[in-house]
Amino acid sequence: MALDDRRLYPWAVQGSLSPLMVTGAQGSWFFDAEGNRHLDLAAQLAYMNVGHGHPKVVEAIRRQAAELPVIGPNFANRPAARLAEMLAEVTSGDLNRTFFTNGGTEANEYAIRIARQSTGRQKIVTRYQSYHGSTLGSISATGENRRTYAEPGGAGFVKTLDPYRYRCPFCRDRDACTLACADAVEQTLVGEGPETVAAVMVEPVTGLSGFVPPPDGYLKRLRELCDRHGILLIFDEVITGFCRTGRWFGGQVWNVTPDLMTVAKGITAGYLPLGATIVSDRVAAYFDDHYLGGGLTYAAHPLACAAGCATLEVYLEEELATRAAELGASLLVRLREMAERHPCVGEVRGVGMLACLELVSDRETREPLSPQRTEAPVTPAMAEVRKAILARRVWPLFRWNLIGLTPPLTLSEAELDEGLAAVEAGLTAADLTLR
Repeated sequence: MALDDRRLYPWAVQGSLSPLMVTGAQGSWFFDAEGNRHLDLAAQLAYMNVGHGHPKVVEAIRRQAAELPVIGPNFANRPAARLAEMLAEVTSGDLNRTFFTNGGTEANEYAIRIARQSTGRQKIVTRYQSYHGSTLGSISATGENRRTYAEPGGAGFVKTLDPYRYRCPFCRDRDACTLACADAVEQTLVGEGPETVAAVMVEPVTGLSGFVPPPDGYLKRLRELCDRHGILLIFDEVITGFCRTGRWFGGQVWNVTPDLMTVAKGITAGYLPLGATIVSDRVAAYFDDHYLGGGLTYAAHPLACAAGCATLEVYLEEELATRAAELGASLLVRLREMAERHPCVGEVRGVGMLACLELVSDRETREPLSPQRTEAPVTPAMAEVRKAILARRVWPLFRWNLIGLTPPLTLSEAELDEGLAAVEAGLTAADLTLR
C-alpha cells in the first residue's frame, strides 16, 4: 500500500519531487521498495563512512537502549564521557574539550558563540564558497547561494575569497599557485580591523560547494594570520572528519591544528544524529570562570554517544584512515585516466575518499556544463549525465556541474569498479551532447 507522503523535503522544489522509497541498506548498498539495490557512492551525504548496517554500531545502539536510552544534558553519562575521551585521543594538539550537539549545523553555531564569547569580538570571517549549516548563525556564515534563502541573516559575518585553483581569479593561468588566495584573507582581516574579528572559519576541504582541496601552504598561512592577530581559527570538519581524507581529520593532511573544530556526520556514520564542537584547552579555560551561555536538550544523548564510541572503534580496528588514503589514491588515478577519455571533464580533484569531477562544455574556456551557485534546474547536458548514472542505480553526489564521489570507506574494489563504470556512462552522455 502506497503511503501518502506529507513531508516537506529540504533544499527542494516540492512539486517536482519524486523521492525514491528506501526500505533497507547493507554495506555500500541500499534497497528500494521494489527490491532493487543501489550503490551508494555518496555515503548518503558523505557520512555513512563505515557502510550501512555495521553490526558493531547497531549492537552498541541496541545495548545502550536497553541500559540507558536517554538522560538530560545536565547529567553525566558513560557513553558521552568515553566519546569525549576518544575524541581527545584522535585530535591534534590540545583539542581536548568537547561540547556535544545534535549535528553539524549546531556544532558550527556553538563554535561561533564560543569564539565570540571567549574573545569579546564579534566578526566571523568565512569564505564565499562554503556551507556551514542551516540555523541562523550557520547559514549566515555560509557563503554559497543557499544562504540567500535565509537573508537577511545574522550580523557580524564577513566573506572572503576562496582557494579554488581551477577558477582562481588570481593565478588560474599560472604554472603554480601563488597563495594570493591567502593574501586575500589577510586583506579582508586588515580591511575589517583584526581587533574586531573573533574567528576565521573554513572547511579544510570545501564540501558540497565544490569539493576543493586547498593549495599546499594555504592552511598554514591562515594559522599564522590568526596567531599574529589573536584571532581564533575554526575548522569545519563536518565532511572532512573521521578518516575521509586519509587522516583522522582534514587539517592533519596539512599538519595544521585549529583552535576549535566542528564535527558531525562521520562521528556516528549517520546512524544517529550527533555533532560536536571540539575546543582547545586554552579556549575552554575561559569558561572555567565564565558562564557558558547555551545548551541543547539532547546534547550528549547516550544513544548517539554510544553509536559514536562504536563508530570510532570501527575506524581504529578496520584502519579506515589508511584504507581511505590508499583507495582514494587509486580512485584519483582512475578518474584522471577517465578524464583523458572524456573532453567534458575540466578537472579531477580530491583527497582521500573525497573526490570530484568538474564538468565543462569547453575545456579552453572552462564554461561549466551547468551553472554554479544557483539552484535553477540543471542544463539538459547535465541532466543527461545524471540520467545515465542513475539508470545504473549508482548514486554519487550531484551539485551544479559537479559529480562528487564520497563513498563508504569500506567500499570494495569490485564496488568501485561498478560505480566508476556508471560514472563513465554519464561522461559519455555528456560528450555526446557536446558534439
